[in-house]
Amino acid sequence: MNPLLEVSDLQAWYGESHVLHGVNLHVNEGETICILGRNGMGKTTTLRTIMGILRKRRGTIRFAGEDMMGVPLHRSARAGLGFVPEERGIFASLTVDENMTLPPKVAEGGMTPDEIYTLFPNLLERRGSQGTKLSGGEQQMLAMARILRTGCRCILLDEPTEGLAPVIIQRIGDVLRTLKARGMTVVLVEQNFRFAEKVADRFYLMDHGQMVEEFPTADLPQHRDALHRALGV
Repeated sequence: MNPLLEVSDLQAWYGESHVLHGVNLHVNEGETICILGRNGMGKTTTLRTIMGILRKRRGTIRFAGEDMMGVPLHRSARAGLGFVPEERGIFASLTVDENMTLPPKVAEGGMTPDEIYTLFPNLLERRGSQGTKLSGGEQQMLAMARILRTGCRCILLDEPTEGLAPVIIQRIGDVLRTLKARGMTVVLVEQNFRFAEKVADRFYLMDHGQMVEEFPTADLPQHRDALHRALGV
């Protein structure tokens, strides 16, 4: 099987600071992978570099067979990559409906508003509310919703459960399992591996800008002690 997303020897810099040191990963179509690691190890930088937000980079990024290293950011989106940042980026003065419909569709197959509101019934109740009126969990749902509408094939999802109530975390897990059933490909950055083990097919453990371990979810029990030490949990 050819991976939908393949990253090889990925290097990246913030100015003169070398932050990624040869990242290698692959994601098959319809698969959910999770990148684990402490803060500052390069997880978010990996997503930003794959998406093309961080431009000082070297190595190989291939998506759906296309070399993405030289393409501008807007072409990464039009190729089918969608990025949901940890900070969510909700427009405070716009309503839920307006936030959701603002990004353009980049491909066929994006979810309709009705489909999205079925996934996120909380948003249906708040569809006329401004971004400033939403809870953190509702903002996270909205950030995911507007990407699903674009028709992307692969979502890069950064720390979606950070700071959220357990009931919202459970809802996001349900949504990720529904997306998987629909064939969506997901690259998840997460520190809560108890949440991630319920949605991910494989794990990568990241340390100081490199992937130091890869294993399937079925092998998680035998890695649990090592993960506790690595993550400090």
